[in-house]
Amino acid sequence: MLQTYDERNAGLRYWVNGRLLHRDEPGISPFDSVVQGGDGVWEGLRLYRGAVFGLGAHLARLRRSATALGFAEIPSDEEIVEVVTATLEANSMYDGVHVRLTLTRGPKVTSGMDPRLNRAGPTLIVLAEHKPPVYDTGGLTLITASVRRPGPDVLDPKIHHNNLLNSILAKIEANAAGADDALMLDQRGFVAETNATHLFAVTDGTLVTPTTAACPEGITRQTVLELAAADGIPAVVRDMSLTEMYTADEVFCTGTMGEIAAVTTIDGRTIGNGQVGPMTQRVAKRYHEHAASNGVRLVDEPIGGEPV
Repeated sequence: MLQTYDERNAGLRYWVNGRLLHRDEPGISPFDSVVQGGDGVWEGLRLYRGAVFGLGAHLARLRRSATALGFAEIPSDEEIVEVVTATLEANSMYDGVHVRLTLTRGPKVTSGMDPRLNRAGPTLIVLAEHKPPVYDTGGLTLITASVRRPGPDVLDPKIHHNNLLNSILAKIEANAAGADDALMLDQRGFVAETNATHLFAVTDGTLVTPTTAACPEGITRQTVLELAAADGIPAVVRDMSLTEMYTADEVFCTGTMGEIAAVTTIDGRTIGNGQVGPMTQRVAKRYHEHAASNGVRLVDEPIGGEPV
């Protein structure tokens, strides 16, 4: 799976600390902590007809992550929302948009790892792109990566940080194998997630998803669990072995960028009948309807309809 370039993004403008810049204009200092050590936190937001779904949950996770990393300053939710709104309006964006929100520890006075070298406050970056859900809804192919997800004794996955080399190495393995993404195990050998999304299996009508012991707490994952409870669909959170994924009736992945996408092959094993299953279709439809109608409105529809 390779994301495609959208020509509508050719002239987009992104936000960096009070400035809106063209995508080709540099806006980050080489002394910034995110450049020097991946020292930043991030969130992915999706815009549905002028509204962002799960905005409060995403901002809360951003704040928890920045607090855990000991950031001296964290912008208020109101400040961040104002900046996201300004970026969307500057690009005349209304629907089918993904927003990458990044907060770094900020620039250093000289190169080095020591946070005491950060004296100018944090850097806030907002990158909004025209980007519909990125996964093929006809079914994804996964391979199990040799790279493992670390536990909290190595790098706590509850910190939604910008150091993504672990995921990138797994994605390289998936690319080399001709797969869409990589399934990743934790240090004990249980399923954690993919390099980019959380996983659910469907077994005898029950949703089963791994714990978040070795992966971030997913906003989309949590929403699926809540919707399942509301709709009377049994759901269990527990350790899962790779064999359970191989033998499940259905498997699907969840995430803000891709919403809900079926997985039909793992390590050469066909999942179920190799087609998008009825539970996956039901969950995907329910999630999209819920997300599209329960967001926080940030921008209004342009006069004359949505821009092309």
